[in-house]
This record gives sequence, C-alpha cells and structure tokens, in this order.
Amino acid sequence: MGIEKGLFQRTELLIGKSRMDRLRTKRVIIFGIGGVGSWCAESLVRSGIQHLTIVDSDRVCVTNINRQLMATTKTVGKVKTEVLKERLLEINPTAQINGLQMIYSKENYESFHLEEYDFIIDAIDSFANKIHLIQKATLTNAVFFSSMGAALKMDPTRIKVAEFWNVDGCPLGSALRKKIRQSGVIVSKKFMCVYSDELLENQGENAPCGTEKCLCPKALNGPGDPELVDHEWCSLKAKINGTTSHMPAMFGLTIAGLVTQSIYNEKE
Repeated sequence: MGIEKGLFQRTELLIGKSRMDRLRTKRVIIFGIGGVGSWCAESLVRSGIQHLTIVDSDRVCVTNINRQLMATTKTVGKVKTEVLKERLLEINPTAQINGLQMIYSKENYESFHLEEYDFIIDAIDSFANKIHLIQKATLTNAVFFSSMGAALKMDPTRIKVAEFWNVDGCPLGSALRKKIRQSGVIVSKKFMCVYSDELLENQGENAPCGTEKCLCPKALNGPGDPELVDHEWCSLKAKINGTTSHMPAMFGLTIAGLVTQSIYNEKE
C-alpha cells in the first residue's frame, strides 16, 4: 500500500473511491492563510485535496501564535506561505501546493486566473479587496465560500453557515452588503459564508509585541529589520480586535467541511 493510499484510507472508507478520486482532481485557492485560512488549508490537504494554492503576503508575527496554524516561536519572521507549504507537504508529499506571497487586489487579480479553480475561498481581512474578490469569484464557475470576521468571539455554538445575503447579526457581513449596494458592484451568484452573530468587546489594551522579528516596526523603538519587513499592517488597521485560538480555526475547518461536502454531494 502506497503512502498516499494509507493517508486517506479512513476518508475513502467513509466517502468511497469515486469521491476520493474527485477530491484529488479539484483545484482550490485560498486567499488569506491567517487564523481561518491556515486551518482550512490543512484540513483540505488532510481530506485529500491534491491541488491547493495559498495566497498571503505576510510573514509570521509573534502575535499570530495564538491562532494561526503555522505560527510558532520558531517560525516568527518567516514567510507564511513558505512555512505552511512546508507543513502541508509533510502531511502529503505528493500534493501540489502553490504558495504565492502576494496581496489580492483589483490591480493584480487577473494574475490569479480564478477561472482555473473549482473552489475559491475568501479568508482575507482587507475590506476593499474582499468586496473585489466576491465580485470576481462569483463571475466564475467555481464554488465560492467566504469567511466573515472571527475576532471578538468565544462561543463555538454560535458559528453558523448562511448565504451571503442572509447572514444575520454579523457586522462585517452587514458592512459588506451595504458597501456592495452603494457601489453598484454586481454579485453574480449566491455563495455561502461562515460567520457568528456573537460580538464581544476588547477587555485589554493593544501593546507592542516586543520581538525583534516583528512585522510591526512602528510599534517598536527602532525601525525593525528591513529584510524581514515586506509591509506593515497594524498601523493601517482602524482597530485591532482580540481573537481566541479556537474560533478562527473552527471557521476555517467549517469552510473545509463545506468544500468536501460539496464534492461529496456532486452527482456521479
């Protein structure tokens, strides 16, 4: 028995050989491999997805360790896509993992060739880029899933799945819909979102992470190491919200489940 056959023996036992074969042929792209996207990526590879592209421009910051799969004290300062790709290939050495250290935007979206994918997953934070990805992804034949905000949440029982226009009680979902309506952006088809209607408030205060390999040089006394800093996000955010370890992971695992369920439900 080959290593790949053994890796997915339990999955194939449940879903059957024909569906397992379909899993291997699907092409998936994930935009954003932070707290949501990183766990989604690993679950997909462990489920048998063989062709996966992961997109993220960032490097690992010490503040990522509480919730991002590939973030450890040993990976701080390293490129996220490279670290996660290495881990995914340790799970399945035969997988074709394409890591792109890039930011999705309206200026470069054509370079991602969205039309080539069977599944497109949105796990990005940037509001404007998220709206643009929604617009372009829904123009393709791909199945599109989007994650709403996983910060300021604790209760796993309040995680829900709903069609975008029916997401209720999620400030990010409401803000996205409002902006889309105001801007006249056309969303060409319905798509499912993972969200929670829970909304807590920060109880602590933001503070510098204090590491020499931080990606937040403006939070430090010095400018930081230019070789480690490709860009700096924290000062660009209107507000940084607290996040637990389990909620983003459960969002990501839920999206991975939606992907595998969609393949399971395909007609023979």
